[in-house]
Amino acid sequence: MDDGWTQHGKVRAREGDRFMEVVVDGLTTQSKYYKPLIYEFFRKAWRGSRPAWGEFSVEIVMEYVGDPPWIDLDNLAKAILDAIKGYAFHDDAQVARLLVERRGGERERISVTVRRLSDVNPLGEPYQR
Repeated sequence: MDDGWTQHGKVRAREGDRFMEVVVDGLTTQSKYYKPLIYEFFRKAWRGSRPAWGEFSVEIVMEYVGDPPWIDLDNLAKAILDAIKGYAFHDDAQVARLLVERRGGERERISVTVRRLSDVNPLGEPYQR
């Protein structure tokens, strides 16, 4: 069954109706680890759409099990935005809304959701279409 995901190593991504989702399995306290990992996924495995112009909303959620890892969320966000630049959008200056969150979960992973800002209501939720 094809669920729309493209996977390479610890990274998988998919596009849906007006969004892109990227998931990285596992966590490390080194933010710099994520930029080359995600970038290599896009370079080697991704065959999705090309980057777009306009303003975007990006949500980054780090899920952990047990005690939260010591990682600066601002550094994590920068590494991830740099990695998806050129694939989701042309430049990270196009990100007009950014939410970065750390929360407990069932497994350790980082989830990234990218939407056009025009597709997100003022509360940050996608408009129902």
